[in-house]
Amino acid sequence: MDDYQYGGGAGMVMSIEPIAALIDALCAERKYDEIIYMTPDGELLEQAACNQLSLKKNIIVLCGHYKGVDERIRAHFITREISIGSYVLSGGELAAAVLTDAIVRLIPGVLNDETSALSDSFQDQLLSPPVFTRPPVFRGWEVPEVLLSGDFKKIEAWREEKALERTKQRRPDLLE
Repeated sequence: MDDYQYGGGAGMVMSIEPIAALIDALCAERKYDEIIYMTPDGELLEQAACNQLSLKKNIIVLCGHYKGVDERIRAHFITREISIGSYVLSGGELAAAVLTDAIVRLIPGVLNDETSALSDSFQDQLLSPPVFTRPPVFRGWEVPEVLLSGDFKKIEAWREEKALERTKQRRPDLLE
């Protein structure tokens, strides 16, 4: 499955032949909308990409390992390259699991309440507002009164204000 790289150097590379044979066999069975390669030098995974990918019917996710895959695989088979961050893992399996979870949770019927994913962080370029549960007072720490008011317009306005506040504090880059 792996071999030494041409030109020398440290690290093994995943060979072209078994990967090409696998992709060819899968593509002979059905059409794939995307063939994604998980790599540190791919586009940074963002919510918008997850939203887009959740609408696709069939996706192949190729996980790199060692020094990666033969470049000819990337040039001739891969339709999209994705990174989950500016760091390197031993292999792409964990990155593929992150990508899969971020996509699958957006597919109708996966979450108990489909509207839940629509109000998550990043869906509107904001972080989610704080959330609270019962009891209304715990160790003297109180739930904001507006959330107990039953006035859904005021609650929604409070949530929007807190989401913007949190985003300005923690991720101002999202507002640029």
